Amino acid sequence: MTRQRRSPEDARRLILQGAEALLAEGGVAAVQMRAVAARVGMTDAGINHHFGNRNGLLEALLRHGGRKIHSGLAQVLESWLDTGADLGELITELAAFYRTGFGELAVALHAAGWRDEGSGMLDPVVDALHALRPAGSEIMDTRLAVAALHQALVTESLYGADFRRSAGITGRAATSSTAQLNWWAAHLAGSLGLTGSRS
Repeated sequence: MTRQRRSPEDARRLILQGAEALLAEGGVAAVQMRAVAARVGMTDAGINHHFGNRNGLLEALLRHGGRKIHSGLAQVLESWLDTGADLGELITELAAFYRTGFGELAVALHAAGWRDEGSGMLDPVVDALHALRPAGSEIMDTRLAVAALHQALVTESLYGADFRRSAGITGRAATSSTAQLNWWAAHLAGSLGLTGSRS
């Protein structure tokens, strides 16, 4: 079998796509060097060459996820304000992203000691929400609200049903995130006094 020569950028992109697919299928535990290599038709050494080790791959995967969410949010935000600023739609899009494994990845990397020094990944969300707030509103309040939402959606993807059961919610209401996401939309809109948003 002849090995295909790829540019370093193409190889890294292919590896990250394979790692992302494994992440979505089996969570962080499934993203192993050998599994990624098998998925993309490379050797373990080839993966190591591009990322150093598994932690390097996971960090790159989180940054890759950050770029994806940034790009996805840009598309959502572009039509969001034009269609009546449905805050629930925005929250649903964010929740869907984290459910594909990126919530688990963020928690695992944080537990392992990795820290994001502040990329402002959610600045477009902050800017869009702040533009809907009453004149003179504090930007820090908007940032804190978006940070709280971000934290909630990461943990929702991992522990949402467990947290709802601990509050006495049972059956389908515990396993479905719909009511929780609607709650977030309503309370976020209310606490920020969003004037142009439907929740």
